[in-house]
Amino acid sequence: MKGTDALIETMLKHGTKVTFGYPGGSVIPLFDAFLEYEGRIKNLLVRHEQGAAHAADAFGRVLGRPGVCIATSGPGASNLVTGIMTAYMDSSPLIAMGGQVKVSLIGNDAFQETDMMGITLPITKHSFQPRSPDEIAPVLMKAYKLASEGRPGPVYIDLPSDVQSGNVTKAIPKEVRIESFRPNVRPHPNQIKRAAELIINAERPLFLIGGGVISANASRELKELVHLVQAPVATTLMGKGAFDEYDPLSIGVAGMHGRKIANYAVINCDLMIVIGCRLIDRVTGSLRTFAENCRVIQIDIDPAEIGKNVKPDLPIVGDAKLAISDLTKAIRGMAKKGKNTEWEKRISELRELCFCNLDRDCVPVSPIRVVGELMKALKESDIVCTGVGQHQMFCAHFMRVRHPRTFISSGGAGTMGFGLPAAMGAKVARPDAEVFDVDGDGSFQMTIQELGTCAAEGIKINPVIMSNHYLGMVRQWLEIYFNKRYSQVSLGKNPDFVKIAEAYGLRGANVTRPGEIAGALKEQIKSRETFVVNIELDPESNILPMLPPAGNIKDAFGGCMKAPGRFF
Repeated sequence: MKGTDALIETMLKHGTKVTFGYPGGSVIPLFDAFLEYEGRIKNLLVRHEQGAAHAADAFGRVLGRPGVCIATSGPGASNLVTGIMTAYMDSSPLIAMGGQVKVSLIGNDAFQETDMMGITLPITKHSFQPRSPDEIAPVLMKAYKLASEGRPGPVYIDLPSDVQSGNVTKAIPKEVRIESFRPNVRPHPNQIKRAAELIINAERPLFLIGGGVISANASRELKELVHLVQAPVATTLMGKGAFDEYDPLSIGVAGMHGRKIANYAVINCDLMIVIGCRLIDRVTGSLRTFAENCRVIQIDIDPAEIGKNVKPDLPIVGDAKLAISDLTKAIRGMAKKGKNTEWEKRISELRELCFCNLDRDCVPVSPIRVVGELMKALKESDIVCTGVGQHQMFCAHFMRVRHPRTFISSGGAGTMGFGLPAAMGAKVARPDAEVFDVDGDGSFQMTIQELGTCAAEGIKINPVIMSNHYLGMVRQWLEIYFNKRYSQVSLGKNPDFVKIAEAYGLRGANVTRPGEIAGALKEQIKSRETFVVNIELDPESNILPMLPPAGNIKDAFGGCMKAPGRFF
């Protein structure tokens, strides 16, 4: 057995049957070995290494186990960095592998040698560089363990070419231990008891849910707790789908571009139960004023996140699923929360006022109409991936999602170009689902070449491009804060995205009127291959309300706000 055999056999034992990669000189041994495993594992040849990382990231988010991407040394490996960083910021399970020069040449500035161990140090849970073929299998086993257990995240493996092609002399171990890696998953019972008492005694409790609940597969447990407590649920962008947004207790996404009912609840609650959420600036606004009139319970599996941004009154370290289950048992053991409290009635009344008409019949097309038509076309099990920009925030704000792992977006990094390759990875993970890439014309063009991967590999996704011919989110900021001094945000005349699709042997449709959207989406869904729908929007549509940068949530303005800071 060679090092490459040990690598592939280990991937197979961990359930990996597909990888996303791009070959080069230093990984020829590995890609050559794939031929010997035909029918058991397949590499999907992307058109750029960044696409491989995003596709593997989304694959991991959809299935809850690590996706795998592979690149060659030097620029191949460094092109993975944006995707690795994106996965790190969003706690996504990912194993990234890059080739490296021979062990004897490391440190000599050999051709295409890059210090990927140094580069990836701050954006991975760990980086490995096996120096002999015998180390490959144990290293990869550790990588799967690290990427999946505790707080998920990316792991990087540097693969010297001679280590890949060398002979393995030791048996592959059945399991590995990482002495320093012991995530605390069981929450402390005393903290759970104190949290239950706080919740029972609160008059205006609010759940603020982040992506950690989805990572912990805790949506069912969360629903049980929420309905026991009868408290409203706001989410972050990454938490979207953790709780059914059609549930009467759901009040949508909070934060900079959040729903006004969600931000109203954040301001007016007397107890905030924060679960699996990093409480970053896009959620909190000014840290000085966030949660100034309420107590905070923070539950997270990563102790480093507890109190990092907002000091909680009660910290709980542990797995979200276990913590939520323990809280439910504790509250049931003490007393049942009564239904129809004044807080619940108030939130319920305001929630109904917060739903707006999505059938906006105007030309140029409103992004809100696009989201409305998408919601009509989507099935519950379908998956929506997004690029980054205004279109992403329109989806977060107006689109309602029922299930976890069906809304995939780049949150912490805000990586433009994420949407198209992410949709590819999501479709490979869930071939039974329709997968949509809701994208902007700027974001889409950053990874547009992955249409070639879709065509060559027969991956059927549904790109829906909101074209406003601007870098829309930056333009919005320049309009509001820089007196419309539009510096370097106009994309001018876009290419014909449908013709580009046709150049790859695919099809598409251009939409200029609201009445054409439904028909185009219907044709797209019926297509057996990737079908691009490009929708021409009002160039200066803004996603509102919003918070001023680093401003108080109380100062939210625009859109459905009657006046700055006036919610209802």
